[in-house]
Amino acid sequence: MSLVQDRRISHFHEAARLGSVRAAADFLNVAPSAVSRQITQLEHELGMPLLERHRRGVKPTEAGERVLEYYRQRLAQQEVLLESLQSLKGLQSGSLVLAIGEGFIEGLAGPLSRFSACYPGIELKVNLCGTNEVIRQVVEDEAHLGLVFHPTRDPKIRTHVSRPQPVCAVVNPQHVLVRQFRAQQFGAQEGSSRAAGKAEPLSLAALASHSLALPEVSFGIRQIVAQAEHQAGVMLSPTLTCNALAMLKQFALHGGVTLLPEFVVSEEVAAGRLCRIPLQEAQFVTPHVQLISRLGRQLSDGASRLSSLLQQDMTAFSPSEGGSVGQSR
Repeated sequence: MSLVQDRRISHFHEAARLGSVRAAADFLNVAPSAVSRQITQLEHELGMPLLERHRRGVKPTEAGERVLEYYRQRLAQQEVLLESLQSLKGLQSGSLVLAIGEGFIEGLAGPLSRFSACYPGIELKVNLCGTNEVIRQVVEDEAHLGLVFHPTRDPKIRTHVSRPQPVCAVVNPQHVLVRQFRAQQFGAQEGSSRAAGKAEPLSLAALASHSLALPEVSFGIRQIVAQAEHQAGVMLSPTLTCNALAMLKQFALHGGVTLLPEFVVSEEVAAGRLCRIPLQEAQFVTPHVQLISRLGRQLSDGASRLSSLLQQDMTAFSPSEGGSVGQSR
């Protein structure tokens, strides 16, 4: 496309991304009429409508989606070219965007520090958001890589690594559930050899009588809980709902119960501040953490090296050792 068409397609891209012509104009620092004019000219050149106008803004037509895909692919190829040229200089400059869920924060400091030490000229940006937003940013090329827990299947996503990370009940060591679980373990050890010293995992129904904190519905954890509730015929009533995993851990430290993946509380469990108890329902056993990128996007040298480092160094991608009370990873 010509330079003029490049400008037109970029205006169209921003309108589709932001959901309105006015928002695109504000972002581009131009008049809304200028954005509309560029989009109209692009539609005329291509011979078909690219945006559907409705009361709440605009959204791309099927043809518009194909134009957006072309534009994103083109930007990604341009980025790969520029970074491949930089690689001739030893990755001395460039930028990488990583979209992550909150549970990955504590495990990221080490890998990102090591990456920056090796490639100090590359700027790293980390976007903290919920699972669905991580996927959106990766699909729309706003982020090169994404770290997600239990994402929904998306045909536009490529998974580089996936590891099981069961969801457990998390409490402080003095909680009654810990005493009950340990008593059950002790009884199993004293009983038949069939039990092999293992207590039964905690059922969802057993949590109903305890003060419970859960993340908001946009979190993968809450979606797992909803599936387990439906399967078990149980409806939990959380005392606290919030969008910060740090708050959920504090709630457990002060006597409540929360449900979190094993890797999120590995440091607290190792230090003896929290305990995790395995849960019975299959939905809590099967979740995975994943490192993702957009399917079809060729990763730059910098993104590929960051991907390898994350896979090697992050606790979330280490083999799971189960959810026994007090067990560290």
